Amino acid sequence: MGSELKKAIDQISKDRGIDRDLLIDTLEEAVRSSVARKYGDAMDIEVNFNEEAGEIEVYQFKVVAEEVEDEISEITLEEAKEHDPNVQIDDEMGFKLKVEDLGRIAAQSAKQVIIQRMRDAEQEIIYDEFKNRMHEIVSGIIQRRDRTGWIINLGRTEAVLPKNEQIPRERYKRGDRVQSFVIDVQKESRGPQIVVSRSHPDYMTALFKREVPEVDDATVKIMGVARDPGLRAKVAVNSLDRDVDPVGACVGIRGSRIQNIVQELRGERIDIVVWSQDIAKYAQNALSPAVITRIAVDEDEKILEVVVPDDQLTVAIGRKGQNVKLASRLLGWKIDVFTESRYGEMNASSKGMDQVASVAEIPVSNFISAGFESVNQVANASEEILMSISGMTPSKISDIKSAIMLLGIGDAEEEVTEVTETELPEETDEQIEVSVSEEDDQKNDEEAETPASDEEE
Repeated sequence: MGSELKKAIDQISKDRGIDRDLLIDTLEEAVRSSVARKYGDAMDIEVNFNEEAGEIEVYQFKVVAEEVEDEISEITLEEAKEHDPNVQIDDEMGFKLKVEDLGRIAAQSAKQVIIQRMRDAEQEIIYDEFKNRMHEIVSGIIQRRDRTGWIINLGRTEAVLPKNEQIPRERYKRGDRVQSFVIDVQKESRGPQIVVSRSHPDYMTALFKREVPEVDDATVKIMGVARDPGLRAKVAVNSLDRDVDPVGACVGIRGSRIQNIVQELRGERIDIVVWSQDIAKYAQNALSPAVITRIAVDEDEKILEVVVPDDQLTVAIGRKGQNVKLASRLLGWKIDVFTESRYGEMNASSKGMDQVASVAEIPVSNFISAGFESVNQVANASEEILMSISGMTPSKISDIKSAIMLLGIGDAEEEVTEVTETELPEETDEQIEVSVSEEDDQKNDEEAETPASDEEE
């Protein structure tokens, strides 16, 4: 019987991957619980696994007393001397109990404790295993769907693919094998809760590490990822070796490496962008394939003003603003895109305001604070309103009016304003910001269907 128990312990430890000492401790605790259930907690017992005999041994301890008040914890001197002639009062004696005498209920209780402890130990092992696999790719089979998302069978345990971590418009059915990215492992009473994702930007990085040896050995480094899951992504790369082309390494011979990633992501288009420490150069690479005329950098506000030829606006912003949105996420900067014609108009207006402010010897900021953004507004304003400008005097107003008349600034700007109002759609050709509204999306869709969009595609 003893050898059978020992073999069972060894077999369970091997099959379940449970530490042998932990399994023995579980057995001892189960027997201890059964004894307490049958005889009460007052009994002083000791439970040990005898390796040589291969069995669980239970010893009950009693104190030798002149008069026994508690038969469970005390024994008379006469009874004690039958076991040990040299025993004395207040000595403690141990008596071996037979495990078989615990009874059916106690044995069932021990079995339940063993099963529960084994389950807990197995869950702890699974938790530790997947905790160490955080940010790794795992493969599993779609098992079922619940209110949180899809449940994926990973073999020894299950993972959940939440709705917000799925690729939009990607469909699954039971039995499909899918790959995903471990983003969280939580310890819960029912077992470890493993959360996976297919839309996380780091999943893209993990796929590149798997497919591109240069990324895996850190010769080529992924500097950033911006994704519109299922549609398009931009990946910034940088080579730590001058002899290694980061884009060529990621694309592979005839596009073999990048195609494997695209297929895994169900056709998601991937732009490989060369990273640069120069933010203007980095932005130019990120907005590719658009042709960039000039870029103005505001370091304090982290804003880029990008100027493109008039026929490149649709290419720069992309369909529904996708190109500029992804570029903005990749850089972590706000990007405003202007056409050359619109940028020229803005500069002309700004130059006119500078001239007017110079004549009045008043900072341009004072005019702007008072609500004047163009020379036309200054030219058409009454003297009373102009006096609201900080630092303004009647004589300066006279000088300003004369300067506007002599330079013809107001007339020139008025012509520009008329052209802007009749020929340029508001918020589309004038300025496209990263935060594109639903109305802008509709206009961009219409622009994307023009011949200029063919260049982007």
